[in-house]
Amino acid sequence: MEGKLIERLEAAVARLEALSAGGVSARDLPDSGVEVYSDPSIVAFDDLMAQYAARVSSAAEKIGGQVLDVTNILLEAFYVQKKLLIEIKQTQKPDMAGLAEFLKPLNEVIMKANAMTEGRRSDFFNHLKSAGDSLSALAWIAYTGKDCGMSMPIAHVEESWQMAEFYNNKVLVEYRNKDQNHVEWAKALKELYLPGLRDYVKSHYPLGPVWAASGKKASSVPSKAPPPGAPAPPPPPPASLFSSEPSQPSSSQPKQGMSAVFQEINTVNVTAGLRKVTADMKTKNRLDRAGVVSASEKETRSSSSSFSKAGPPKLELQMGRKWVVENQFGKKNLVIDDCDAKQSVYVFGCKDSVLQIQGKVNNITIDKCSKMGVVFKDVVAACEIVNCNGVEVQCQGSAPTISVDNTSGCQLYLSKDSLGASITTAKSSEINILVPAAESDGDWAEHSLPQQYIHVFKDGHFETTPVSHSGA
Repeated sequence: MEGKLIERLEAAVARLEALSAGGVSARDLPDSGVEVYSDPSIVAFDDLMAQYAARVSSAAEKIGGQVLDVTNILLEAFYVQKKLLIEIKQTQKPDMAGLAEFLKPLNEVIMKANAMTEGRRSDFFNHLKSAGDSLSALAWIAYTGKDCGMSMPIAHVEESWQMAEFYNNKVLVEYRNKDQNHVEWAKALKELYLPGLRDYVKSHYPLGPVWAASGKKASSVPSKAPPPGAPAPPPPPPASLFSSEPSQPSSSQPKQGMSAVFQEINTVNVTAGLRKVTADMKTKNRLDRAGVVSASEKETRSSSSSFSKAGPPKLELQMGRKWVVENQFGKKNLVIDDCDAKQSVYVFGCKDSVLQIQGKVNNITIDKCSKMGVVFKDVVAACEIVNCNGVEVQCQGSAPTISVDNTSGCQLYLSKDSLGASITTAKSSEINILVPAAESDGDWAEHSLPQQYIHVFKDGHFETTPVSHSGA
């Protein structure tokens, strides 16, 4: 035990000497020197990186490309968090504006990871989304109390990983029989957060970071110097994950210009500039008049009418009993967190979006959605999928009944608690059910539901059996 402590102290001294040799200013170093680096919480963070992050990095190096790039950004974010934890121990607790500025380096790295998922969809999109979404778990460091609007640090880490796990599971399913390096990367990424980061926060910061009672002000903390060996952070993004000012919806901004328009109408002779219409200018007398509408006009009209049919996007609770999610396009971070077992959720007309329901609800209906992902915990009555195309639904808790009607392409991820669910299908095709393996670290098992049947009249009634295909 004493030998291990001596080794850690020697490593801390070596890091301080390296910082001094690199020309780091005195204000960049903790006032308490070796004491801060040898603090149990900082030593435990180093152990977390050595035990879990090293596995993710090792698997990423075997894959290379964008997977290695996003993994390096992920490791950079963890190093930045370690630096912030060190500085918190010698910094007074700031106000919200000061906290946002203090956490700016971490936000920049997280935004850089999320930027890799934008633009043209990559072949490793699921890897990028899994890593990028998982970094929101590091925001536990922003917890300042029960009134700050965040979950407790341990719960925040778990909830953030649940959002990333949707894409992490897709990596496991896609590569389980193709490339074990990708499978190892996905498993190592999950273990980095669960149990890695969760247990670390539980042991050292269950109530959030502990700021110094007497120390320097947060505004004087240098927030842009990365740790030794880590790449430099990117330029500041346009939006901040830890912004101290909530964004204002466009509907709350005052409408301007209408008074000027009505005043112009009332004061100006609007007919003064009009020309007289002669006989040859009338439509019935024009020689170039055509009776066929051009294809471009048809396309313009059809596109405008189809756009007008889709109503405004909604994510709201109606009458206190029904959550309505409508007309959401390309939104990957839809969340319903304030719900109870008496409420229902109705998802309609959404495309290329992901909805997470963080709580038990009475009923879930997914109607006329395309390329939609829904992750929920528990449902009391049933989860219904109707008139959909290419949807993915994951149950993390229990669901007594799941029905799929008039749907083409549906993947259902079941948890161990929902394996007893009654699944009903009608007029549907390409329905695949993925169930967890018996072992905790095993791969998901995929089962396809039959869509072809044989009906035979026998003993006065029809007997129906699914079509089975034999042969290699």
